[in-house]
Amino acid sequence: MRPLKRLFSALVVVLLALAGGAHAADVEGQLRVTGRLMLDGNAPRDFTKGLTSTNTSDLVLSLLAVGEGRYTADRWQVVGRYDGGGRKYLSYPTEDALVQAASLEGSLALGTSLGVGLEGRAKDRRGGSRAYTDLAASAFVEYAPDTQLSLRLRAGAHRFLYHRDTSANFGSPEVGFLARYRLSRRHALTVSGEYGSRRYHSSVRYPPGTTPEWTGRREDGALMASMGYSYKGPLALGLSYSYQETSSNSFGESVQRHRLSGTAGVRLPWKLTLLAQGALGINRYPDGVYLSPEIILLEDDEAQNTLSLKLVRPLSSQMDLEFSYAMYGTRLPRNDLFYFRQVAGLGLTWRP
Repeated sequence: MRPLKRLFSALVVVLLALAGGAHAADVEGQLRVTGRLMLDGNAPRDFTKGLTSTNTSDLVLSLLAVGEGRYTADRWQVVGRYDGGGRKYLSYPTEDALVQAASLEGSLALGTSLGVGLEGRAKDRRGGSRAYTDLAASAFVEYAPDTQLSLRLRAGAHRFLYHRDTSANFGSPEVGFLARYRLSRRHALTVSGEYGSRRYHSSVRYPPGTTPEWTGRREDGALMASMGYSYKGPLALGLSYSYQETSSNSFGESVQRHRLSGTAGVRLPWKLTLLAQGALGINRYPDGVYLSPEIILLEDDEAQNTLSLKLVRPLSSQMDLEFSYAMYGTRLPRNDLFYFRQVAGLGLTWRP
């Protein structure tokens, strides 16, 4: 953890040094705070056997603050974002959580079409069974010959710490790319991919009933590829497909995921805005089991089949009223484990 902390700190120092050399700058920033009262239909996020279910619903109070900023001067710019929030459950205090996430990026233009930069991100979740810390930092080169095309290549390091079970901790060098192409003012395509070689301190797990002649360390190859389309007009639309594969030398840790997701946003009468998001996923476990503790790290259920709706209406220039509903579900066919969760909420968003 210490080497990546030093790398992330060095990133901040370099960006601040660049800022100190600026002569003329343009500063932008915004802040918003959202408070919600929610009803969670599966507060402990339990998997059940078959389709049987128990009453695990609970009321939840949540608070989220988001700050974003951009500092631009001459040929370089710094962009940052910070999210901080918490959830308080009334009947399941073990599910209370505090979450912080931050990202920072600095880039320098080397000409009209080429740029270089540094980027870093950090996320920390405390509370419940899903407490973890996720850190990453990388350097990148970006090529943008015109307003239609941009290509970014990056290389860096990734460190993951799972506080409940250290066998899930890993460090990994990573490489990746992101390409965007604007077909027109309203239509755009994106393609991205990344690969990481994850190394764990835990030992390899072997198939049941086997007697290994040697014991090695667990190593995973993590591959991700995605492509997407977006439309911006009277109706905002997005459609994407992603494939994730983790190939492990440890029995029961390999997984393949296909995921198709879509988003839509439209303005309705009476100053209402409707936002919708849905996703369908197919998970495959080559070993026929899935024993890794990562199964309970489904933060916001992003690895599940999902459907979410949000209806927003402004009460003033600084205050919005919102109603939200989300449904998550999946099934593990090999062991007949079933997961289902519904969350409904009413909230207020304030922007100073």
